[in-house]
Amino acid sequence: MTAHTRDWDAFITVKDTGYAHMDLAVDGITCAACMYEIERALQRLDGIEKARVNLSSHRLSIEWSSEAHDPAQVVDELEALGYKAYPFDPARVKERGDKVGSTLLKALAVSGFAAMNIMLLSISVWSGNSSDIDMETRAFFHWVSAAIAMPTVVYAGRPFFTSAVKAIKVGRLNMDVPISIGVLLATGLSLVQTIQHAKHAYFDSAVMLLFFLLAGRYLDHMMRRKTRRFAENIAVLKAESASRLNDDGSTTELPLSKIGAGDRVMIRPGERISVDGIVQSGESELDQSLVTGETMLEPVKAGDAVFAGTMNTHGTLIVSVTAAAKGTVLDEVNRLLETALEGRSTYVQIADRASRLYAPVVHAAALLTFLGWIVLGLNWQPSLVIAISVLIITCPCALALAIPAVQVVASGQFFKERILLNAGDAIERLAAADTVIFDKTGTLTMPDQTLLISADKEDEALQRAGQLALSSTHPLSIAVAKASGALMPVTGAKEIAGKGVEAKEGDQWRRLGSPAFCGVPEETLAEAMKQFPSASFIAYAEGESEPRLFPIGQSLRDDAEDVIRLLKKKGYQLEILSGDRQSAVKDVADQLGIAAWKGELKPQDKIARVEELKQAGRNVLMVGDGLNDAPALAAANVSLSPVSAVHISQSASDAVFMGDSIRPIYDGLQIARRAHVLMQQNLWISAIYNVLAVPIAVMGFVTPLVAALAMSGSSILVTLNAVRLRLSFLSKSQ
Repeated sequence: MTAHTRDWDAFITVKDTGYAHMDLAVDGITCAACMYEIERALQRLDGIEKARVNLSSHRLSIEWSSEAHDPAQVVDELEALGYKAYPFDPARVKERGDKVGSTLLKALAVSGFAAMNIMLLSISVWSGNSSDIDMETRAFFHWVSAAIAMPTVVYAGRPFFTSAVKAIKVGRLNMDVPISIGVLLATGLSLVQTIQHAKHAYFDSAVMLLFFLLAGRYLDHMMRRKTRRFAENIAVLKAESASRLNDDGSTTELPLSKIGAGDRVMIRPGERISVDGIVQSGESELDQSLVTGETMLEPVKAGDAVFAGTMNTHGTLIVSVTAAAKGTVLDEVNRLLETALEGRSTYVQIADRASRLYAPVVHAAALLTFLGWIVLGLNWQPSLVIAISVLIITCPCALALAIPAVQVVASGQFFKERILLNAGDAIERLAAADTVIFDKTGTLTMPDQTLLISADKEDEALQRAGQLALSSTHPLSIAVAKASGALMPVTGAKEIAGKGVEAKEGDQWRRLGSPAFCGVPEETLAEAMKQFPSASFIAYAEGESEPRLFPIGQSLRDDAEDVIRLLKKKGYQLEILSGDRQSAVKDVADQLGIAAWKGELKPQDKIARVEELKQAGRNVLMVGDGLNDAPALAAANVSLSPVSAVHISQSASDAVFMGDSIRPIYDGLQIARRAHVLMQQNLWISAIYNVLAVPIAVMGFVTPLVAALAMSGSSILVTLNAVRLRLSFLSKSQ
């Protein structure tokens, strides 16, 4: 058999800074403690400049000085810590995540079925007195319980045993170590007592413990699974192919990897541009709203630069390529996005913070209990039973369920308010937000171009303009056609690239297009621009009559003013950051009463402002929909996108809201605040439970079965407390 080796250098990229960069997918990460352990261990290696772990995607990003880099050393260090590393591939991450979820669900089903059956047997034993159940019958019940419990523990306990073994191998403790010890000790001691025909056996305790812990872990896994990673969706925005123009005038559709600098590509009307380049021939207008935030269509002609991600509205363009698969503006945004996501990955969930001290405290309590009873003269078996009871009664079922239980209920409330969560810890970060930054284009405004004046069906000029507009693919023409409700296009209409549409009717011409094309006087256009500073204008002219101007733009969402008023009332600091023109941003800010605003911003500018606010101690919620918003969405403490946003922005966001309303932003913040209170209450319930239960268990007043029941009771209590979230919002809606 030939040896298989992996050339890790093949997965290295060298950045402009001179640092070598590599992304790895890491198996075995279960909580924030794992994340910190990996980062600290790798940063101690020579030459490592940065090591960041994304807790949701289990992605490790490493940078080190190129002359000192040794990827094999990094992989060896991870293996020494008990983690398995692979080259990062979003598809493989998803595949591994699905496999983990399937394993947990099967283990949960098996443990639940076994727990019910063993409990029935235990009840049969405990419900009768010594005269009702003889020793042989009790022993038979214990052996049946053992036959059910032993394979169940082996199968359902694998997620905990595997994690615990890896931790112990590298000399560390995690929450799975005391869980595994408690389950194995309870099972082993029960087997010994069954062999010795003892009155009690505690198989039910071990299996019930596994069931509740698996329930909490599966709930948490399902929340993490919903996290969308930008790497899976970026191809939706960036066309993965281009039509290369051959020397004979024909075109060939090729993947971007086969398109190089100097090639010529053809961009047809309605196509999204997939390369950066210079226009060689043709005229058109580009829709850049999803890339830069600019609502005005950008006219382009020979000699002008075009960028990947923009939309060609009309007119065929021949573009000389300067960058295709790599080095485009879209790739630069992607790089900024990766950096921002890595920066945000240091956030630690409440349950992770609370659980850091759990393992050593529980082990110490159980060990001291065992040794203490031995010193007091008790036999090793009853001493061990008491120690097991301490381990079980303090097992982190309530802690493991405290956060996921609230998350699941809150997710249902978010869904009712048309909000889809992408990240398991989004609720906590939404609850902490005190500053809301809005993008303008497509966020505070509707994503599609609309007529900014009332559409009167009796307006004959609008109706006739709409008929002519049906012959054009231009976004402004589409807005006129939609507003007019016209159904029948004009016969013989012809579109003139860069100008508009015209048709001859009898002896006179009808035209719809640019103000200059339709003969609109400059002073008339200037006056209209003062009245509608954020609008684009399309004109309609017919014969010798005076041309008619129609202002087209993105109108405010219907409930924008009400939502902004509610957010102000709750004390949120509000800002608008947009790539659109200053005049357009000012117009919207004035309408909404938002004093802090900036326009004509690049992605780097938005990130800079977000970081400035974070440095000042603010918790920033970013709401945006465009490609230029994606890095800022990732850099913010928490982020939201409308469902109309580009996929890369949706993937960078912690949640997506549906519909034309922005009311879900306000509702989401209120749900998160209430949910956060319940999370904290659940953690307090868990803490108080341990304070009360542990001394009783240490004093020997609790058997492992009673400990398991008490542990189950605390788990049920935190779950019922989580349900209060739904009840509180239900009462408000009635």
